[in-house]
Amino acid sequence: MSEQLTQEQQAIAEQQRVEWVRNQYQVANQYLAGKGIIPDNVAVTESRYLPPLVALWKLNTKDKKSFWVISGDLPTDHMPFSAAATARDAIRSFSLNWQLKAEQIISGNTVDKTQHEFANLLVARAQGLYELFADDSIWQA
Repeated sequence: MSEQLTQEQQAIAEQQRVEWVRNQYQVANQYLAGKGIIPDNVAVTESRYLPPLVALWKLNTKDKKSFWVISGDLPTDHMPFSAAATARDAIRSFSLNWQLKAEQIISGNTVDKTQHEFANLLVARAQGLYELFADDSIWQA
């Protein structure tokens, strides 16, 4: 009985993972569309996801441009594929970019409570991304 329950729990967990990945793919596509960039397809072998924390997609457009798009339990963001050759490099690049954005927000002349909270969120998520970048066990084949 407990073995069957474990199999059922595993099936449910896998279904939840698949749904989370699908949802994050939709988030990434909608985000780019909102920026006026229309995705055509995803480079599945170069994309990475670690539910429920982060999804990193390499999305290609019809005009032959490619972008890294990050989503998950963090702000959705993008960068040109040319900014990072691999998913691991893209994670590091997002981390560094967010640290710089947070510094710009905090050092600005007028920082309201919302901006300050967003800057703190960027710093926290940037630190988490850098930890993922630095963890070799995540990036082994």
